Amino acid sequence: MKFIHEDFLLATRTARRLYHTFAEAEPIFDYHCHLSPQDIAANRRFQNLFEIWLEGDHYKWRAMRSNGVAEKFCTGDAEPFAKFQAWAATVPHTLRNPLYHWTHLELQRYFDINDLLDESTAVRIWKKANEKLATPELTAQGILKKFRVTTVCTTDDPVDDLKPHREIAAANFGARVLPAFRPDKALTVNQPASFNKWVDALAVAANVDIRNFTAFLDALKKRHQYFHDLGCRLSDHGMNHCFADFCTEKEAAEIFTRARASKPVSAAEHAQFASYMMVFFGQLDASKGWVKQLHLGALRNNNTRLLKQLGPDTGFDSIGDYPQCQALAAYLDKLDSENSLPKTIIYNLNPADNYAFATMIGNFQDGTIPGKVQWGSGWWFLDQKEGMEWQMNALSNLGLLSRFVGMVTDSRSFMSYPRHEYFRRVLCNLIGRDVESGEIPDDDSLVGPMIRNICYTNAERYLNLPGGVNGQSVNPNDTNRIARGKKKQSTSQ
Repeated sequence: MKFIHEDFLLATRTARRLYHTFAEAEPIFDYHCHLSPQDIAANRRFQNLFEIWLEGDHYKWRAMRSNGVAEKFCTGDAEPFAKFQAWAATVPHTLRNPLYHWTHLELQRYFDINDLLDESTAVRIWKKANEKLATPELTAQGILKKFRVTTVCTTDDPVDDLKPHREIAAANFGARVLPAFRPDKALTVNQPASFNKWVDALAVAANVDIRNFTAFLDALKKRHQYFHDLGCRLSDHGMNHCFADFCTEKEAAEIFTRARASKPVSAAEHAQFASYMMVFFGQLDASKGWVKQLHLGALRNNNTRLLKQLGPDTGFDSIGDYPQCQALAAYLDKLDSENSLPKTIIYNLNPADNYAFATMIGNFQDGTIPGKVQWGSGWWFLDQKEGMEWQMNALSNLGLLSRFVGMVTDSRSFMSYPRHEYFRRVLCNLIGRDVESGEIPDDDSLVGPMIRNICYTNAERYLNLPGGVNGQSVNPNDTNRIARGKKKQSTSQ
């Protein structure tokens, strides 16, 4: 039997029926990723398997380093095939790491390759994959079509001109590709040199003379509106923890003035300024009906030697053990008390916070919409089978799994779309096991819609983005999807 077969990860007959009937044929709503909008606008054609698979994948780099592979084969100047060979030699050592599953799922889904990747198969796989990459099906836009991706929300700095997004909208190739507003650099008054450089770029982008704090806020409002006009309906913040040292506008303005004068800003002042700005951003999001995302808990750039040599986002981050709950609760409460709490998704990186986050969302549901405050899917180090199961089990025990907005790729790679399939298989395996143990009724009319909603429809409804695919809303009850699922069901039993 092939390693990646039709019933991969589906341990029971019920799990297989649920997956093939209700999950498999659902389109993909990828509301948080780090794909390059430039690549999508240009419809990038990847020259070889290295470019699409290894070029920026710090998951693989970490595994290769752990396997004793020299840095030149990870981020260095070795030629592409040599880097691929080094990865191929590493893959057999990734057994029980999710990389082993992802690697072979991706090879199968993108290239129809069922061979196990190792040193002996590397040349054959490299050649076959590169031949496939030369076809229109596997260009950047072709991949989105192939995997039935209806929506992609990229991650964009407020100073970005969003030209690629305008080009994508004009091309109208069949998927919504919309920006998401990530103003993390607006908080960094504790790093005056880089902060001032960014504020200067903001002034140009917004066409505002940022002479003072009021002008700074005005410039951010203009960029927020600019993003909104181009279809943005999400913001995103990546922070160690929430900030909740609230201060007055006058105090925030004084701290801003110190930073603009390149004077040192203390840790306490930074916390005050960041707290003020996060409330400001929450108010902006609420006023426009946006969704706010809070990614909390990463301990970044731990290896200072290699940070200096290679830069950030090269595989030297880990899970942080920051206290999360009090500040997160205070921040959400501050916005809620001002009637300015937007729809919000919170993601934790430390699994020790699972039950805390699962209970936190229940404190701020207000009955206006189902699941107004969401606990996001397993993120980064937790986006594997066990991490997904932990998240869904905790959410089931303490909230409403049926209202969950599901999986995101959170990836820079166009090879990551099978992660949605992986998630769906894990979901159906969990539910199928409960059905067979008698903990959930064996009733497809009850269970099936919940699975379909978690896979796609909940996200579509929650985000409420402008237009649908090619300007038409996506019908979650599309009979073609149901028919495809039933066909798969009949062949899997």
